[in-house]
Amino acid sequence: MAGCPEKAHRRGADIGLEEVDDTGDEQSDAHHGILHPGTVRRVIDEPSQAAAIGVDVAECVFCSIVAGRLPAHEVWRDDVVVAFLDRSPVFEGHVLVVPVGHVVTLADLPVSAVGPFFERVQRITAAVPAALGADGTFVANNNIVSQSVAHLHVHVVPRRRKDGLRGFFWPRRRYASDIAAEETAAMIRAALTLDSRQ
Repeated sequence: MAGCPEKAHRRGADIGLEEVDDTGDEQSDAHHGILHPGTVRRVIDEPSQAAAIGVDVAECVFCSIVAGRLPAHEVWRDDVVVAFLDRSPVFEGHVLVVPVGHVVTLADLPVSAVGPFFERVQRITAAVPAALGADGTFVANNNIVSQSVAHLHVHVVPRRRKDGLRGFFWPRRRYASDIAAEETAAMIRAALTLDSRQ
């Protein structure tokens, strides 16, 4: 399994990966990867701590979670995805869904894997508001820009009315004219046509 490029990953502590204390009574559901109550954890906040338990922080941290070398608060695990809580969530219950196989962006995900991957995203998107009493979810994926870990991941964020988030997290703008909009649409159509010929 290829590792993520060093410059595009963050240390385990930065995304909230945690080491299981040996005194914890951790049991996991073999199919769902659910972490049961009573698990004792402490944050890996120094590279020396990671090295002490045999974790190479230069390797892709999501690959390490998938392989079981770094634990996380998993909500789902199967042969297609692993889904776990983001340690620095937008709101509590913010889940990251990652493919088991290492790919960097959505464009890199094999066509045959897109359906199975997003079936799991859909299932988690339905479960999060049901579990947390939320009104809905925000589902997002960054590719390269603002992608903090160079391993494909989809954010499933619980949303509630009047939760303080206003639409997208970035400013919206209009096209200068209908002509400018059509020129942009034409460039994308051309790229899609070229892609379908390959």
